[in-house]
Amino acid sequence: MSQNPLTPAEFDAVTTAAAHWCMRLHASDCTDAERLAFSQWRDAHPQHAAEYEAMLEIWEVSEYLPHPTPPSAVGKPLARPSWQRLAIAAAICAMALPLAAYSGWQMGWLPDSYERFEAQGALRQVTLADGSQVELNIGTVLTYRNYKDQRRVTLKQGEAFFKVSHDATHPFVVKAAEGQIRVTGTQFNVWKYQDQVRVTLVQGSVLVTSNDALRGDGLRLAPGMQARYKGGDYQPQINQTYANDSSLAWRDGRLVLDNLTLSDALPLINRYLKTPVMLADHETGMIRIGGVYNISQIDSLVPSLPQVLPVYLSRNAEGNPILNSRPL
Repeated sequence: MSQNPLTPAEFDAVTTAAAHWCMRLHASDCTDAERLAFSQWRDAHPQHAAEYEAMLEIWEVSEYLPHPTPPSAVGKPLARPSWQRLAIAAAICAMALPLAAYSGWQMGWLPDSYERFEAQGALRQVTLADGSQVELNIGTVLTYRNYKDQRRVTLKQGEAFFKVSHDATHPFVVKAAEGQIRVTGTQFNVWKYQDQVRVTLVQGSVLVTSNDALRGDGLRLAPGMQARYKGGDYQPQINQTYANDSSLAWRDGRLVLDNLTLSDALPLINRYLKTPVMLADHETGMIRIGGVYNISQIDSLVPSLPQVLPVYLSRNAEGNPILNSRPL
């Protein structure tokens, strides 16, 4: 397909194909051949990738719809939402949910509002439908959905500072990796890189879980405390922040590396890069780095590292820069 603007018929066909691929890639019996075919389809036209990303967001909404169990399926694992159910969710999202099915809203299945926000190339401040204020770091993508019994944010990537509008009867939940942060009204920061998450509480109180499939409300943070977790962790690691903690320096456009090992610093650096930097070995990861950097100019940091650290750069077969410790 050419990369000229699509006709209405072509656009409809792309939307249908995006829904098909969304279902197939989430299916347990999806084959390698199908995944390859999907990659070829996605790369054939920019609109293909855009429609697929939009369909993934609709898929998130469909996860909260009920799963009816026919008599013949009792005792069997339930399948993902059907095409019909996904189509219903798609139609609702396309209308920005002004007329969400009344019964779906009343049962807490469907949101009555849905918003998606991105910050590409610059910091961004947004106001959610509930009045909460959110500051987005560069490269951040998040969605907001308002349900009858809770407000739900999904932090897909990046970092955000939340000033949550207080509502004790309507909790505010941030989903990040396999865990979540639950609040009613407070100020806190969430940083996510791949499956690593760091939550810093400034004001109020939050409950943090590292795996929302586990029972319990999670660990409670008080102001000045920080929780860290990654995929597979049973519970978060909790620590107290210090007076000049630099976790929130990004809000002023700065990345502060306070004598960190490269192993700890690279996740903070890589989240601003299109092509992440990798370490050659454990020895290289133990080299320490410090300094204050402009987050809009992190691209220039990597080539300068051999000038300030005992390292040299190479590249792997995929084109990723590799940091290697210099021989003594």
